[in-house]
Amino acid sequence: MSDFTDLVDLASERLGGAAIEANDEFFAPKENLVKTSRPIFLEDEYTDRGKWMDGWETRRRREPGHDWCVVRLGLPGRIRGVAVDTSFFKGNFPESCSLEASEGEGEPWVEILPRAPLRGDRENLFPIESDRRFTHVKLHIYPDGGVARLRVYGRAIPDAERLSVAREIDLAALENGALVVAASDMFFGARHNLILPGPPRGMHDGWETRRRRGSGNDWAIVQLGVPGAIRRIEVDTTWFKGNAPGSCSLEVLEGGDPLSGAAEWREILPRTPLRPDAVHHFEKEVRPGPPATHARFNIYPDGGVARLRLFGTVS
Repeated sequence: MSDFTDLVDLASERLGGAAIEANDEFFAPKENLVKTSRPIFLEDEYTDRGKWMDGWETRRRREPGHDWCVVRLGLPGRIRGVAVDTSFFKGNFPESCSLEASEGEGEPWVEILPRAPLRGDRENLFPIESDRRFTHVKLHIYPDGGVARLRVYGRAIPDAERLSVAREIDLAALENGALVVAASDMFFGARHNLILPGPPRGMHDGWETRRRRGSGNDWAIVQLGVPGAIRRIEVDTTWFKGNAPGSCSLEVLEGGDPLSGAAEWREILPRTPLRPDAVHHFEKEVRPGPPATHARFNIYPDGGVARLRLFGTVS
């Protein structure tokens, strides 16, 4: 994935991200920064302090200095890029920003984005070059103003010690470092929803493709968090009642490029019927083999799946 916005927003409140401290939030609260939803604008909405804004907004600064906000990432990870979204902030956005990151509460801050200019009412994208694992970020805005959302895109990096002692884990879990690297279609629902933590919150919280009118089937490819042997599979179609796939299958890859035509996929779950709005458990049907690095989840012919869990042992 060449575009870092294809990665997961590690700061999202959906993953447990939270704005935990800010020096000022006079006009709009810091918690808005990590909302999963897109910013909105309500033309005639006001509070007793001024115009209601869907973001974090500080008062007009009349003395030297600048404003800042600390965000605890929902999932610790390696940051590949950030989006500082100033949507609807047109005459009140900061002129510039910078970003620091920390490897833990109480650890020193490291600058990962030097001070950079911002434009108003748009998503400002900044690539990040760092291979360190971070748990917190600190957004600095100069000198003051409003930011609608802060997206911190990257790859979740699990605690290695926890994985080393686990007897069985969900190898496809986002929190264990997995990533959905590609999907045939995402018209109604994003591919990353397949491996989100926790139960689905609604039909919007899953992966759903458009109605297929030709031959073939839809699929999603998961890069496992760590290589391992898959022993049992859970396919959750909760909330998908008239639009669940008719059946599914699963193949694995033992290294190599999953998007290459030369990739040698091996089927471990043959095509198996699925029911709408149900959680399916497959264990006897699974044909385990050597440790895999990727899994390709096939649905026939199309439809929506809330969650995919691939339980196995770490190699």
